[in-house]
Amino acid sequence: MINNKIILIKIFLIIAVICSTQFFSNSSNTVEPDEILQDKKQELRARSISKNIRCMVCQNQSIDESNAPLAKDLRILIRNKIKEGNKDEEIYEFLTNRYGDFILLKPPFKLSTLALWLLPFIFFVAGVFIVLFHNKKFKKI
Repeated sequence: MINNKIILIKIFLIIAVICSTQFFSNSSNTVEPDEILQDKKQELRARSISKNIRCMVCQNQSIDESNAPLAKDLRILIRNKIKEGNKDEEIYEFLTNRYGDFILLKPPFKLSTLALWLLPFIFFVAGVFIVLFHNKKFKKI
């Protein structure tokens, strides 16, 4: 009975810590005022593009959310390309030619990115087989 209470308290504390980190985390975008374009439509395009581009320093953040110097440089580069009149596809193509498909938060499904798309499923299936095999082996003992 006491052991169950301790387990419930631990679970409650873990949930409380997770919720508090989400509450106190900085979820605001880090686009600085000097980066913002005067034309609202162009700024919306820039924000849309930068939300789909991975920060090469932070890896799991978009450049719109990152405060790394490289992310700032990429945001400025995107805004300059928009001012020059480039289309969204041209900007994405420029960035992927320069940094590869890894810079896209949602890489395209093609032969060179096949591993990115298939490996999680392969590892999941392998994990299920390992767990099932281990359970069968454990039941025999």
